[in-house]
Amino acid sequence: MLMEVKKAFKLMGYYFRFNISSVMEYRVSFLIQSFGMVINNAAFIFFWWILFNNVNSIGGYGFKDVMLLWALSSSAYGLCFVIFGNVGQITRMILNGELDTYLLQPKDPLINILCSKTIVSAWGDTLYGIVLFFLVKGFDIKGFLLFLLFCVTASIMFASVLVTIHALSFYAGNVEGLAQLTTEFLISFSIYPEGIFKGGLKYILYSLIPAGFMVYIPSRVINEFNPVLFLEVMGAALIWIGIAYSMFYKGLKKYESGNLIINKL
Repeated sequence: MLMEVKKAFKLMGYYFRFNISSVMEYRVSFLIQSFGMVINNAAFIFFWWILFNNVNSIGGYGFKDVMLLWALSSSAYGLCFVIFGNVGQITRMILNGELDTYLLQPKDPLINILCSKTIVSAWGDTLYGIVLFFLVKGFDIKGFLLFLLFCVTASIMFASVLVTIHALSFYAGNVEGLAQLTTEFLISFSIYPEGIFKGGLKYILYSLIPAGFMVYIPSRVINEFNPVLFLEVMGAALIWIGIAYSMFYKGLKKYESGNLIINKL
């Protein structure tokens, strides 16, 4: 088991270096897309600043609390698509029979699929979140290390949820619409104060849409370290990894390769 985990990290590291080399071949384009995303995201700071000039708090959150949510969600989203750039293409690859190449290689197919691509603009999201953290928390080294760790766990949960949804394509055909809707839910529920969500919706934030473990609990731990909450986030990340792997590999047994081959008679 330990050897398999080591191989997975080694493969992820290889793809990360390869993807960096690829995007840096077109540095101007990389910089334009990355900083364009930073500027786009920065516009929301102005919106929240105006809003909090008129109210003291929203759902128990102040301006800096909301900005910390934005920092976590932005960097987590960015890191997810920097490292697991193909996560949004799984349904298309299943339906078009494009998994064959990955299945023939002596590597973990899921890691191989997810990490073989990076999204350039996602680097801007990652950078934006990091800069925003320092603007909110200052040079808090301990807090920043926790922030980086939680960005990793949140990006893993983000990718795991999407893998789980896309894996439904093995059974139900095209679920790209559902996957896109899930992505929007994950983002939307992660950038607004937890206190505005009531009733059953709050339970969803800690289960089907794990925004609670992605940003809400991490923001509390960064502000005031709590070992129990910290372990809950780690546990949630491991559970979602297990769910994603289970769904993908069970569905893979139903995969029919060569769907691109058309018989013309």
